[in-house]
Amino acid sequence: MGHVLGIGGCFLRASDPQALTTWYREVLGLDIDENGLWHQQAGPTVFADFPQDTDYFGDSGQTAMLNLRVHDLDALRARLRRTGAMVEDEVQEMESMGRFGWVRDLEGNRIELWEPAPGGS
Repeated sequence: MGHVLGIGGCFLRASDPQALTTWYREVLGLDIDENGLWHQQAGPTVFADFPQDTDYFGDSGQTAMLNLRVHDLDALRARLRRTGAMVEDEVQEMESMGRFGWVRDLEGNRIELWEPAPGGS
């Protein structure tokens, strides 16, 4: 029987796809090639559903949110601020899960940055 092995892609609508790809590559540091292929580090992936009226994703028009596993959330947030990225002030900590922060990309999409708890990835 066939089954899903993992997430195979993330696809975003953009008014300027090339600028958005450049932002993810240069500002967030995603090592993606010219075809968008990214060989990411192995680790956990959370798949969760939220109520239709959630405000967790930011704007009500955003129907999904990208969550990126990161190393050293504080250092990344500081670097993102230096680039002029829209970094939210709030940081949340969940003992068993880790630490969370948020940034918005060039198109205004809210992105969650997740530093897993020690031993979590």
